[in-house]
Amino acid sequence: MERKLRKERVGLVTSNKMEKTIVVAETKKQKHPFYGKFVLKTKKYTAHDENNECNEGDTVRIMETRPLSKNKRWRLVEIIERAK
Repeated sequence: MERKLRKERVGLVTSNKMEKTIVVAETKKQKHPFYGKFVLKTKKYTAHDENNECNEGDTVRIMETRPLSKNKRWRLVEIIERAK
C-alpha cells in the first residue's frame, strides 16, 4: 500500500511560548465571491517543533502528520527564513 502525499504549508511563526510547539499563521489572498475584492484570510496551525529551534517571525514550512495532541496535527519541516 502506497502512502499519499502529505499537505505542506508555508507560514509565519506567531508564537513559540509552548514546549516543543509553535503556532504558524498561513495568510492567503482570496477573492470575495460577490464584491470581487481580495480579502486576506489567515489560518492558524499548531505544529510540532522537536528541538525548540523556531522563534517568532520565522518563515517555516510545515507538513501534515498523525495527531500528536488534541489539536496538533502538523510538524516542522524546515525554517525557510529567520526573523530579522
